[in-house]
Amino acid sequence: MKIIIALAFAFILMALASAGWFMLKRPGAEAPTDASGVRPQDKRMARALAVRVGVSVAVFMVVLLSYSMGWIQPTGLPLSR
Repeated sequence: MKIIIALAFAFILMALASAGWFMLKRPGAEAPTDASGVRPQDKRMARALAVRVGVSVAVFMVVLLSYSMGWIQPTGLPLSR
């Protein structure tokens, strides 16, 4: 389970980095747009951010499901030393 969560977090970071890359490398306001008036680079950035949000929600749901099914147990923090 730890490996799956770690891979999901790595995928989330990659999607965030790609969205940042698309944002930094997008052309200026004079760049050509499609029929809807949106630049293709902006669509790629929005898609990368949507993937990041989707994977984050999926990871949260998997952790909740795993806890409810008993696959993972909370360890908590020690209250006394």
